[in-house]
Amino acid sequence: MANFEIGISGLTAAQKSLDIIGNNIANAATPGYHKQRLDLNPAYCAYNSATIIGGGVDARSITRMIDNLLEKELLRQNSILTQIAQERTTLQTIENTFGELAGSGGLNAAIDRMFNAFADLTGHVGEIIWQQQVVAEAEMMASQFRSMGDILSKLDQQITLESEHLIERANTLITQIAKFNDDIERIEITGGVANNLRDHRDQLITQLSEIIGVQTIERRNGVVDVEAGGIAVVIGTSYSSLEAGIMEEGGLGITIQGASNYTSNVHGGRIGALISLKNNIIGGIRENVDTLATTVISQVNQYHVQGIGSAGSFNRLDGWAVSTTVLADWVPPITDGKINIRVTDISTGDISRTEINLAAIVPSNPSVGLTLEDVAAEINDITGLNCWVDSSGLHLERSSANYKFDFLPEVLPEPTDSTLTGTSVPNIAVSGVYTGTENDTFTFTVSGAGTVGNGVLELVVTNSDGQAVKTLNIGSGYAAGDILEVGNGIRISIGVGDFGVDDNFEVDAFSSTDTSGLLAAAGVNTFFKGTGASDITVCSDIIDNPARVAASLSSDGHDNANVSRFAQLSGESLAELGNLTIGDYYRKLVTDIGQELSIRQVRQDSIEASVKNLQNQRSEISGVDINEQAAQLLVFQQMFQSMAKYMSVVQNTLDSIMSIV
Repeated sequence: MANFEIGISGLTAAQKSLDIIGNNIANAATPGYHKQRLDLNPAYCAYNSATIIGGGVDARSITRMIDNLLEKELLRQNSILTQIAQERTTLQTIENTFGELAGSGGLNAAIDRMFNAFADLTGHVGEIIWQQQVVAEAEMMASQFRSMGDILSKLDQQITLESEHLIERANTLITQIAKFNDDIERIEITGGVANNLRDHRDQLITQLSEIIGVQTIERRNGVVDVEAGGIAVVIGTSYSSLEAGIMEEGGLGITIQGASNYTSNVHGGRIGALISLKNNIIGGIRENVDTLATTVISQVNQYHVQGIGSAGSFNRLDGWAVSTTVLADWVPPITDGKINIRVTDISTGDISRTEINLAAIVPSNPSVGLTLEDVAAEINDITGLNCWVDSSGLHLERSSANYKFDFLPEVLPEPTDSTLTGTSVPNIAVSGVYTGTENDTFTFTVSGAGTVGNGVLELVVTNSDGQAVKTLNIGSGYAAGDILEVGNGIRISIGVGDFGVDDNFEVDAFSSTDTSGLLAAAGVNTFFKGTGASDITVCSDIIDNPARVAASLSSDGHDNANVSRFAQLSGESLAELGNLTIGDYYRKLVTDIGQELSIRQVRQDSIEASVKNLQNQRSEISGVDINEQAAQLLVFQQMFQSMAKYMSVVQNTLDSIMSIV
């Protein structure tokens, strides 16, 4: 009978509604749960004569209260938030490592102390206590570099390991999502409702989004396809696992497990943060720190190579091991330039300087080009020197106890070339250390003719470009043997004698005795050893004998010309550092880290506010309001009781009718 059908439909609807309300209340605190609602519609109506008879209530479908567009945006924003939070935390760690914003210590102070020690040594060139201070402060600075390099290196390794662990967790979630897709599809394809399973599956997708950025595509029967990092990882009920690894260029990337086509174009989640940190942020910081370290190494070494300490010139020098002896394969490559080596015969006092022109050396193996062995063979031909290469590097040694050698730029005591035609050629003495910026050859041409100290007799000085730079009076008013200042640190004196017309002589002047950079690159007479922040150290022979600190550029070892150049490095703008000083470059590095940290903090705050707003919107739509559910509970409780009363009345009515009949 229709009456009983109506009653049963009402009781069923009330019972289902009570079940759903109970499920809502039970999951009020469950993360990712979406409120559910029983959809009630009037049941089929029938006509009885002219009267429309209702069919009760139809309660078949259960709706999950969800805004899919809102959920996708929340998923995206939450993934970005996780990435930024991870980047900010790591940058905070790096900033604390640099230790500059919290106090006056750290690497910057160590660099300043080293250059101050060089400056102090300028006034105490031959004193061991000041030499030891230079070595101690330089090693302290190197230790700061190594600590920083070690921390950045370990952080880099930790990122790689953490990415592998996160990928393992992501693969577990991917497997579970595919399994839930299968369960949901099997239930809903037969007309069932799998709302709780959908919530559970979507919560797993949310967890996956915190690991790596995801995109979802909805399909029939509740199935969701998932892309992670641009890779389709879940398609229906099938799935693909991911793996993290190092790409050919050294960056971190991900790919389908077993494949080799890694991609680093990954955004969102902790994996997106780790890839960005390793490939860009930390990689950039490490590169900048290494640039600073290698600049300090190269700038100090290129000066140190040319000088000597209070220990004097050398009996033997040993370079360091090199990965290849092919000079074109060095970083930077060495293919030309000139090395000038001074050899002193102790027994006679004679000093000679020999030029090794790399561009003029014929390679022993043209197919590979110039090698360190080729250069060693040229040096080995110099009288008084032995030179060879083995697995430990380049070695120079005097051939007998009668010789010493060095690379001093000090001018030779006599002209390097001369054309003198006077009847009594005067003695020409040259001295000094050239302070110009480019190697040059100065030609001294006699103007007039006659005896030194008489008449109109001058020396016209021209540089290698033929430009006149000085005119020196050696005629009337000049006393033979007096020292004349040529300029840029060079001095000459002319003894008793006479010159012929257009007599001339030349003096070679050096700002650098190694324009190739080979000696510093090979570790010959260098102050520092290392290729970057992780391995910079003061050379062991300097540590063992601080008197080897090359403070001087003259053979007596008493001047401070070289150590003055070391001290002045701190204030020089260097092209390798973007025309910044060493201190300014480091401060910019620290400031840039602080700015990156500040930017991420602002972004994190902004996205957190956005996520909170989205969560509030979702709560209004999908969240369980206990008070609202309690009110609904009363409604359906009363509905159930009323429908029961209704059926009781109908039954009683039927009983009465039957008794009458």
